[in-house]
Amino acid sequence: MIVALELGLIYAIMALGVYLTFKILDFPDLTVDGSFTTGAATAAVLITQQVNPLLAMGAAFLVGTLAGLITGLLHAKGNINPLLAGILTMLALYSVNLRIMGNRANAPLLGQETVFTWFSQAGLRGTWGAVIILLICVLIIKFALDWFLSTDMGLALQSTGDNQEMIRSFGVSTDRMKIIGLMLSNGLVALCGSIIAQYQGSADISMGIGLILVGLASVIIGQAIFGTRTVIIATFAVVVGAVLYRLAIQYALTAGLNPNDMRLISAVLVVAALLLPQWKIFRRFSLRRKNKKVENLNKEAAEEAAAEAEEAGKVGHRA
Repeated sequence: MIVALELGLIYAIMALGVYLTFKILDFPDLTVDGSFTTGAATAAVLITQQVNPLLAMGAAFLVGTLAGLITGLLHAKGNINPLLAGILTMLALYSVNLRIMGNRANAPLLGQETVFTWFSQAGLRGTWGAVIILLICVLIIKFALDWFLSTDMGLALQSTGDNQEMIRSFGVSTDRMKIIGLMLSNGLVALCGSIIAQYQGSADISMGIGLILVGLASVIIGQAIFGTRTVIIATFAVVVGAVLYRLAIQYALTAGLNPNDMRLISAVLVVAALLLPQWKIFRRFSLRRKNKKVENLNKEAAEEAAAEAEEAGKVGHRA
C-alpha cells in the first residue's frame, strides 16, 4: 500500500507533464518515453560523480526541457507533424541516453547518496511520513503549475490548445507557446525520471518505454472521476489518477496475477480509462445521486405541506 502510494505520487509529476501536452496543448507528444530516461540517466551519472542529489534533479529537469525544445522546434519551425516530431526526438534520445550512461544500458546507484538514503537515515523510508513528504512535494509542483497556467503566458498556452486561430488574432505566437509547453512538460517528465532512478537505485535504458500510456491513463482516470471544470480541479484529478493507477497495479499483482503480465495489465487499465468517459459511469452515478436527492427533498416538502394542511384542518374544525 505505502509503496504504491509513494510510486503513485512520484509518477504524478510525470502525469502533470503529460497533462500539459495532452490536455492543454492538444499535442500527442511521444518525447516522454525518451525524456523520462534522459532525466533518470542524467541524475544517476551526476550522483555517481558526487553531485548533490537535488542539484542532479535540477540538471535532469533542464535536460528534459532541452528535449522538449527539440520536439517543439521540429514541429513549430520544421513544420513536422506533432506525432512524428515526438517519435524522432524519442529515437534520438535513445542514443543520447546511452552516451550519458557511458555506452552502458544501466547506471547503478548502489552505495550512492540519494534523496531516498536521506529518507532511510531519518527512518522514514516505507512509512507514512515518506508518503506525506512526497505528497507535499507533489502539491507544491501542482500549485506552481496552477499559478503558471493562471498567468498571461499560461492563459495564452491554454488558448493555443483550444483555438489557435483566435489566439493568433490577438498577436500571440502559437509556435512559441507550443515550444514553452513542450519544454515545461518534458522538464517535469525528466524530473520524475530522476526521482524514480533514485527510488529504484539505478537508471535503465528501457525504463521509459511505454510510459506515455501510463501518463495518459493517469490523466484520463483522474479526469473521468473529478472532471475538468477548472485547472485546479484538473491538476488535482491528474495527481489522484496517478495514485489510483499505481494502486490498481498493486492490487492486480496482489490478486495473484503474474508480474510478467504487467504490460498486459497496464494495457487493460489504459483501455478501461479510455472507455470510462464514454460510458459516463461516474456522470450517471452523480446524476442518479442528484435525482435521488431531489426526490427526497420533494418528498419532505410534500410531507410538510400535508402536515400543515392537516393542522389547518384541525384549527378550522375547532373554530
